[in-house]
Amino acid sequence: MSQLFKTIALIGKYNSPEIGDSLLRLAKFLVEREHIVLLERQTAESIGVTDYPLANLEEIGEQADLAVVLGGDGTMLNIARSLYTFGVPLVGINQGRLGFLTDVSVDTMLETMAEILAGDYLSEARFLLTVTIRRHGENVHEACAFNDAVVSKGATARLIELEVFVDGQFVYSQRSDGMIISTPTGSTAYALSSGGPILHPTLEAVVLVPICPHTLSNRPIAVNSESTIELLLLHADDARVHFDGQRHFDLQENDWVIVRRSKQMVRLLHPFGHSYYDMLREKLHWGEKL
Repeated sequence: MSQLFKTIALIGKYNSPEIGDSLLRLAKFLVEREHIVLLERQTAESIGVTDYPLANLEEIGEQADLAVVLGGDGTMLNIARSLYTFGVPLVGINQGRLGFLTDVSVDTMLETMAEILAGDYLSEARFLLTVTIRRHGENVHEACAFNDAVVSKGATARLIELEVFVDGQFVYSQRSDGMIISTPTGSTAYALSSGGPILHPTLEAVVLVPICPHTLSNRPIAVNSESTIELLLLHADDARVHFDGQRHFDLQENDWVIVRRSKQMVRLLHPFGHSYYDMLREKLHWGEKL
């Protein structure tokens, strides 16, 4: 029997034994359909399972035709950053309330997976950001972000002073608590809570959202996703740049934070009939009576 996805990797939220039953149900379902199942090594250790071949994330990237992530959006962000260079498509299953990225319910996961494996799915490509830190003319750090790169102050309460450039053109100087540089995927995360716009995932745009700017006329601005965005840190006692809120790098005065669109994309598979607007209504409680 011809299969779209012969080898399927299962990856769970780390240190969450409660996903064990759901993961094993899914693994059994896939094996019965003659798929090869790879279980991510840390996931297997967390739930105490040794019945399936184990693989680390690099091995999954090299061997899997599809990766299924059981957890929340935070887990999906982490896995997307780890696997995007391999081009492995991702499906997100959420055990609780459906997320922006993990949009398959654990209650219907077997039915939904059967449809996806039969080719009834929507495929969506989303871009990431590559962030480079330049210090004294040398690149000292590089990382990627699926949601956002955030320059912010640390433990001190003093404002950050920075200058913003887009494609080499000076945009403005700013005193604020920091700056969010967000993809469309991340526009419903920190950027939204800081007053930024919601960007549809298909938009080729990046949004810059000031965090509590000293001058209230400093407003969010959307630029083309192919733009090179540069932040020059003029003053900060304790600043850092965060990547999807999961990793960070400490900054110094006169550091440059350079943000570009990554060449690779993250491919997400959604159930057939998936609607971004339905998801927004559910997650943001649009239309509910007060």
